[in-house]
Amino acid sequence: MTGNFLEQLANEVIDIRRVGKVTKGGKRLRFRVVVVVGDSAGHVGVGVGKSVEIPQAVQQAIRDAAKRMLEVPVQNGTIPHEVIGEFGAAKVLLRPAYPGTGVIAGRTVGAVCRLAGIRDVLTKALKSTNPLNLARATLDGLAQLESAEMVAARRGKKLEEIVEASDA
Repeated sequence: MTGNFLEQLANEVIDIRRVGKVTKGGKRLRFRVVVVVGDSAGHVGVGVGKSVEIPQAVQQAIRDAAKRMLEVPVQNGTIPHEVIGEFGAAKVLLRPAYPGTGVIAGRTVGAVCRLAGIRDVLTKALKSTNPLNLARATLDGLAQLESAEMVAARRGKKLEEIVEASDA
């Protein structure tokens, strides 16, 4: 990733935790940082960084997130259909919403949706609320999304046939 590309992305720190490893010489403390990056135009990623100092961990997490970015089909500021994302013990329900609804979500899921460029969505965190697993479950849900064009291409049909079938 080039430096110029990283500068164009917005980022948001979701979680900072102090983690420790017990060694023969005592406890070795570090910080784990979870960051979401996105361009607010359908691209978003989640990354994790660990370091002795928080700023270094944040930079690591930003680079990690930029490597793991995925494309999200956003239609009229919302998602094309309802989906459930899962990662570990975390589950996230994502539902499309009417224009003007806004991002109805908790801190973690809301950050991922906003940085993906989704303006209207209804969400519910089910089961675990661990920020890292919740962010990855949200990404899993967003990765499952398919636009009408993608469905038509997969089925080998015309877009009009797919749209007519969904209207009926």
